[in-house]
Amino acid sequence: MSVTATLHDLSESDEIPPALLKRTEADLSQYLERVKPIIEAVRTDGDAALVRFARELDRVEAAEMTIRAEPEEFDAAFKSVHPDIIRAIEFAIDNIRRFHELQRPEELWLKEIRSGAFAGDRWTPIDSVACYVPRGKGSFPSVVMMTTIPAMVAGVPHPIIITPPGPDGRVDPGTLVAARLIGVEEIYKCGGAQGVAAVAFGTETVPKCLKIVGPGSPWVVAAKRLLSDVIDPGVPAGPSEVLILADETANGALAALDLLIEAEHGPDSSAFLVTNSRKVAAAALDALPGYWAEMDPMRADFSRRVLTSGHGGVVLTQDFDAAIDFVNAYAPEHLEILAAEPLAVLERIVNAGEILLGEHTPVTLANFVLGPNAVLPTGGSAKTASPLSVFDYMKRSSVGYVTRMGYDALAVQAHALATYEGFDAHARAVSSIRRRVLGN
Repeated sequence: MSVTATLHDLSESDEIPPALLKRTEADLSQYLERVKPIIEAVRTDGDAALVRFARELDRVEAAEMTIRAEPEEFDAAFKSVHPDIIRAIEFAIDNIRRFHELQRPEELWLKEIRSGAFAGDRWTPIDSVACYVPRGKGSFPSVVMMTTIPAMVAGVPHPIIITPPGPDGRVDPGTLVAARLIGVEEIYKCGGAQGVAAVAFGTETVPKCLKIVGPGSPWVVAAKRLLSDVIDPGVPAGPSEVLILADETANGALAALDLLIEAEHGPDSSAFLVTNSRKVAAAALDALPGYWAEMDPMRADFSRRVLTSGHGGVVLTQDFDAAIDFVNAYAPEHLEILAAEPLAVLERIVNAGEILLGEHTPVTLANFVLGPNAVLPTGGSAKTASPLSVFDYMKRSSVGYVTRMGYDALAVQAHALATYEGFDAHARAVSSIRRRVLGN
């Protein structure tokens, strides 16, 4: 008998079991303790610690390894990556850049709030950002594109990439190709907790940065948390997760196919098909073993472990309202809606990092080429956080300008409030003293 996914039958229950809402990153206690000595070693020993951890943790076997990627590594990458892949990267870059250029806010706006009183916002880029590109369970030029393109669109003066080196002490070729095509050639070979620490403190080679963005393992998430008072940790982006929300009209085999997309990232991923239809659930469960048999063995093993655990499988609910309630309680990183009227369902979704509508919009397209950013809030943080965007690479300053004609109407009200709150200097600054000082 072939193994298939776990069925979590909630069709007779009004409650969502809290265990189903938990992610693998929920309890970081074991990682927090283990990354502390790594962080301290990088803080005190700098480059020497990075080289040591590259050999101990990233299993670099090369006799020599430069921490910064050399220009010849970029040149070699373009020779080793197939032209079809380079064209796909160029296609994706174009779409992702177009989306983020449309997203970029107006540099300065001022509106007249009252006669003679103007207020608005001014947007300016962050000075430096480290873009984290993982490598442990694959190669991710897509993450290069998703993290560096909005940085370039925002006008960040100093964007860099950090990524774990391979056994040969080099950077993944696809990462190098994507970075050069985007215009970022400052890449440092340091991943995991040690990479986060390197950009938080700076080393002899790796520059200190103001912010770090990009997805990572629980080791990376733990390091970001411990160093959040040293470097802005950016969007909470941990292990991958997806919900496929399906009504009774959905194709169960298609739902199963898309359920595997994020589940194959690793055994720490989370993936659920949520449906009110026992027929759709059964069709999905029946389809999975056949898909696994045709997949790469490592990816099939990853997804099988996810979908047969408490962090994955099929959730069968009482009705479609309960299915939507589960989605909003879970607040997934990725959400696919397979329903007769996906736009009508969209109106009822309030917590999700990314919402993909209909049977022709699988997560794969959004992860690589659709345009919106695929670095998304995980671990339920989609309840308060948003996808990575141009805004994450910029900061906003409020701007105010009051004319002589507009001053009096504001001053009298501000004086009253300052007096009530007991701020004497505040009140005096908008009293008759100001008119006397100005000579009017």
